[in-house]
Amino acid sequence: MTLAGERRARSAASAAGVVQEFFDTYRRQDVHTMVDLCAPNADFSYLPFEMWRKQIVLRGDGKVSTVGKPIWAGLIHAFPDLTNEVRSITADDNGNVAAEVVIGGTQAGPWGPIAPRGQAFSEPHLFVFHVNEENKIDSITGYWDNASICRQLGHLEVD
Repeated sequence: MTLAGERRARSAASAAGVVQEFFDTYRRQDVHTMVDLCAPNADFSYLPFEMWRKQIVLRGDGKVSTVGKPIWAGLIHAFPDLTNEVRSITADDNGNVAAEVVIGGTQAGPWGPIAPRGQAFSEPHLFVFHVNEENKIDSITGYWDNASICRQLGHLEVD
């Protein structure tokens, strides 16, 4: 039993456990709890993410609370069956965690410039996390092949 104010020592196992819990929570589509698993000022970077709108380009770079949370909520809204399959998690005692995760779902609503056509995607992602000494995620970076997702959803953009 952990008493209020008592800190658990961070280990590779506890850091990996936090990340596993994050993806379990994501699978339940509980964005509020996903954010609660993160430190208040956690960094967020989804490198391939770019959404063009009139006179503005939104990029997946900032903080979990201001950029990550709206992206996750938007994905769940556009893909109500959005899910993830954790293929592997590797962690060290310094709080560094890498996760290979396949994310997929069927598009039911608009996602940026991609109109819903009822098509599905399934794409491997690599996530790099850092878990702090309080066992909170303080950094999330994600990588994936965005062009592959667009192709799977039937969205082909020509410049």
